Amino acid sequence: MAEAVQPQLILLIDDTPANLGLLARHLSGYRTHLAGDGEEAFKALDAGLRPDLILLDVMLPGQDGFEVCRRLKADATLREVPVIFMAGIGADHETSGFAAGGVDFITKPFNHEVVRARVDTHLALANARRRLAEDKAILEEQVAQRTEQLAEALKAVNQSSLETIVRLARAAEYKDEDTGEHVLRMSYYAAAIARRLGLAAHFTGLLLRAAPMHDIGKIGIPDRVLLKRGPLTPDEREIIKRHPEIGAKILSGSHADVMMLGEVCALTHHERWDGTGYPRGLGGADIPLPGRILAVADSFDALTSRRPYKEAWSVEDSFAALRDLRGEAYDPQVVDAFFEAQHEILDIKATYVDKAVSPLFRLADTRHLLIS
Repeated sequence: MAEAVQPQLILLIDDTPANLGLLARHLSGYRTHLAGDGEEAFKALDAGLRPDLILLDVMLPGQDGFEVCRRLKADATLREVPVIFMAGIGADHETSGFAAGGVDFITKPFNHEVVRARVDTHLALANARRRLAEDKAILEEQVAQRTEQLAEALKAVNQSSLETIVRLARAAEYKDEDTGEHVLRMSYYAAAIARRLGLAAHFTGLLLRAAPMHDIGKIGIPDRVLLKRGPLTPDEREIIKRHPEIGAKILSGSHADVMMLGEVCALTHHERWDGTGYPRGLGGADIPLPGRILAVADSFDALTSRRPYKEAWSVEDSFAALRDLRGEAYDPQVVDAFFEAQHEILDIKATYVDKAVSPLFRLADTRHLLIS
């Protein structure tokens, strides 16, 4: 059997016993607690009394009604309790009463219908505010729980996205085994450059995840060309130059941000600042910024890495080559950002040293590229 709901409690504060008795009769159906002044009322409140509404006489002995109201509003456990002031007809107390925190006035002598109507109205309003506050707390808790669930889901999506990217990049690496840790190094170089350019953390994270796909188009290049040891013929060079467009086609058509950025990276990382790059001969700011960043990151790693057709250059010679080609092959601002990140670049290079086993086999089971 459900527990009976108690009637709401009204605290009546007036120094005239007859007024208290009359108010109690007017408010039959509610529970009432009577107090002759502020101090008596606060003793009851300090003892644990928690009224739903307070009727408070303005003219009290000792502290007047306004001061009693201010004390009530200063107490965090009582400030939400509505206070209705009571005063004689003609008394000009409304401004002071509202300033002290009151919500309404009732004039003396009391009119039964008015007393009852105003008490009922303000209790209903107080109940509605309380329900809203409770609903707000429940909603905030639900939002917090849902936010946590979405954060976990996003982590799962990012991990799934990463594994897809890694598997794509692994497919290209099967065709170009000597690149070793190139994919990791180049991706982290690109992110370091992006940060020095002042790009947003969200974009930098996307670039870090998209950059590994820049050479995915190499899966469409014949082994006899891609793995040739020695100089390429002019015809073979034209075949190699197809890999940006092959990669872009592989990645095209997606609505995922990382895949769309990967398409841009694949298509534009061999364009040159002076317009003599490939596949489209774009120049200057017409080259999308991701392509300009990857051009520098990819070139530095290519210079400092061994390839089937060359030995690795020293860091110093590679730095010199980037400086020499600043404003010719590479965006000057991107080159400057690269050198601002020089210490981080060298740390990345030292961390991801070429190994016999492809790093992508390890990366597939890690979270190296996950960005929160």
